[in-house]
Amino acid sequence: MRALFLSFVASLGLALPAQADIKDAVTSFTLENGMDVVVIQDTRAPVVTHMVWYRAGSADEFPGTSGVAHFLEHLLFKGTDTLAPGELSATVARNGGRDNAFTSYDYTAYFQRVAADRLELMMQMESDRMVNIRLSDEDILTEREVIIEERNQRTENNPGALFREQKNAAQYLNHRYGIPVIGWRHEMVTLDLDAALEYYERFYAPNNAILVVAGDVTPESVKALAEQYYGVLEPNPELTERARPIEPPQTAERRVIFRDARVAQPYVSRSYLAPERDAGAQREAAALTLLAELLGGGTTSYLTERLQFDTQKAVYTGAFYDGESFDDTSFTVIVVPADGVSLPEAEAAMDEAMQSFLSKPIDMEALARIKMQIRAAQIYARDDVGNLANVYGSALTSGLTVADVQEWPDILQSITPDEIIAAAKSVFNLDRSVTGYLMKEKEDAS
Repeated sequence: MRALFLSFVASLGLALPAQADIKDAVTSFTLENGMDVVVIQDTRAPVVTHMVWYRAGSADEFPGTSGVAHFLEHLLFKGTDTLAPGELSATVARNGGRDNAFTSYDYTAYFQRVAADRLELMMQMESDRMVNIRLSDEDILTEREVIIEERNQRTENNPGALFREQKNAAQYLNHRYGIPVIGWRHEMVTLDLDAALEYYERFYAPNNAILVVAGDVTPESVKALAEQYYGVLEPNPELTERARPIEPPQTAERRVIFRDARVAQPYVSRSYLAPERDAGAQREAAALTLLAELLGGGTTSYLTERLQFDTQKAVYTGAFYDGESFDDTSFTVIVVPADGVSLPEAEAAMDEAMQSFLSKPIDMEALARIKMQIRAAQIYARDDVGNLANVYGSALTSGLTVADVQEWPDILQSITPDEIIAAAKSVFNLDRSVTGYLMKEKEDAS
């Protein structure tokens, strides 16, 4: 849920400073081998965030190898020709910094946050493991057990996570967004050296990567170091445009009932297939972003007032949309019923409230308040230059451009009530939805 929240915050543009400031601070260019570079200059503190993002995530995996993108992320902390296993992280720590990595459907990213004068050392090590990873059978066995245990802790031991996994699989009939990022367990246990190297050799190349450097640097110094360490790496000439399974037209409502004795609080959740933010065409995504806030974004949202305060049918309501996705994403509504309210009753109340919302004019005072909160948060977030690196990296690996990132705040402010209602009516189609019940084993869903 923390990852979901962070991505949702990024989708709102909350991590961006004022537009004029960001345009002045951001420089972008491309190396001769095809590697894109973004530099975000902030000289207030002598620190730097160094990130390498690959345009490859779990949705780019080969069939039968689910989880290999995340598996490889772990394996990249093993050795290279010049670095012993664990030496990269140990070197970062010894220099007073921190490092980590993360995998999503659309990208894999590696980062270090260190003193600005250690940037060259970070580039030297990161460029080395881009092409020179060395893995043994022992590495495979050890790290495979690590990711399986991670799945045990985060998914198998969490009925809510298992429910969301099944519901997501029902949402996508053909696209690999329906496969969990961590992988299906029965495929994870078969991941081997060949699967890891096949993914690595295809996707880990400079012409499939984005370097983002944010902090006390100049564009000129970053370019010189990038050319020295990344620019000498050979691109992968066989790399093609992303080609993923196409989602067929969805023409039937789907329902999922997940029962588990460990469930402490039953709830109903419905997700609709929804468009993502597209380069040069972000208005519908912006309208859906504001719709999620108006409908279920907090204690003053429409669902909260209607279901928690007016009818007292629910103890919690929420609406979520994250448009930062390479392909179609989803819009989700959740209702946790009050004591004595069944899940079918909660669903009926949710449907009635959403229809009521669509039948009335948008509350202009609420919309103005949400827009003001977003703009204020953008100003407050100026101090976190590391978060800015995340915003640009995730956007560019999801198919957006630097210009799209910089235009997003003003697009959000310019969205009209008519655009919000039009986006809602387009997305809220039951034939493209999955309604799910999470409940205890003994409960009846009829």
